[in-house]
Amino acid sequence: MMNDSDIALRLGAWWDANARDLPWRFGRATPWGVLVSEVMSQQTQMSRVVPYWQAWMERWPDARSLAAAPKAEVITAWGRLGYPRRALRLQECARAVAEQYADELPRAYDELVALPGIGDYTASAVLSFAFGQRIAVIDTNIRRVLSRVFLGVESHGGAASAAERALANRVLPERARRSVTWNQSVMELGAVLCTAKSPLCENCPIAEDCAFLKAGRPGLGEKRTRPRQRFQGTDRQVRGLVLAALRGLPADASLSRTEAEKLWKDSAQLSACIASLDDDGLIEIMQDGALRLPQG
Repeated sequence: MMNDSDIALRLGAWWDANARDLPWRFGRATPWGVLVSEVMSQQTQMSRVVPYWQAWMERWPDARSLAAAPKAEVITAWGRLGYPRRALRLQECARAVAEQYADELPRAYDELVALPGIGDYTASAVLSFAFGQRIAVIDTNIRRVLSRVFLGVESHGGAASAAERALANRVLPERARRSVTWNQSVMELGAVLCTAKSPLCENCPIAEDCAFLKAGRPGLGEKRTRPRQRFQGTDRQVRGLVLAALRGLPADASLSRTEAEKLWKDSAQLSACIASLDDDGLIEIMQDGALRLPQG
C-alpha cells in the first residue's frame, strides 16, 4: 500500500540534495521578494527569471519603492519576460501593499487574493514559501505529479478541478514545516524530472510508488498541461517589437509613427497592436501619432 508519509520523506530528502539554488529560495528573500519571483515566473522559465529578479529587487527591494517608480522604468525593467501587463499589475499590487498594509504583505489568504494581479496560486505560494503556513499550492507541475503518482493518469489542462484540489489537500502533510517542503519538492519534481512529455522516471526518488509508472505511463504526453503556443506572427510578437523599440530609446524620447510602421509589414495588425498596448496602459500615443512609454 502506498505510504504518503514515506513518499514525503523521500521527496524531502531529494529536495534537500537536488533543489535548484534560486536566489529567492531558502529564506534568502523577503516575502515581497518571494511574491515578485512568483509573478515573474508565471508562464516563464525559471532560468530566464533569475537575472531579471535580481536586478529588479536591487532596484526596488520593497513594495513602497516599486509603487513610487515611474511606469516607463517598470516596463523597461520587465525586459523580455513576456506578458508585460504583469509588470503594471505588480506595481498596482505594490501600491496597495504600501498604502493599505504599511509596506508589509498580509498573511491572510483572503487579503492576498484581493490584491491586484494576485490569484489563488500566487497567494498560496506566498503563504507557504514566504510565511511557512500549511496550505496546498496547486500549479501545473504539482497537478501533474500528484495525478500521476496517486491516480495513475495524466492531468488535464485548464483550471484545477475540485477533485485535483481535494487530492492536493488530502496528501498535504499535517505539520506546517513539512507541508512547505512538500509543496516545494513536488513542484520541483514536476519541473525537472516529472515533465509533461519526457519524464525521467529512472531518476525519480518516488518511482516505486508511482501509479502512473506502474500502469505503463498511459497516454503519456497526449494531453499537454500547458498547450504549446505559436509565437511567430502573433500579436504577442508585434506588441513585443513595439515595446522593445521604445525600451531602446533614451529616457523621455518617443518613436515617430513613421519609424513605428517599419517594425511590422502588416499595417492593420500593427495598428491594432499599438491600440491594444495603449488600452493596457503600456504605451502612450501622442497627438502627432508618435509613441512613448508611459510618463509618471
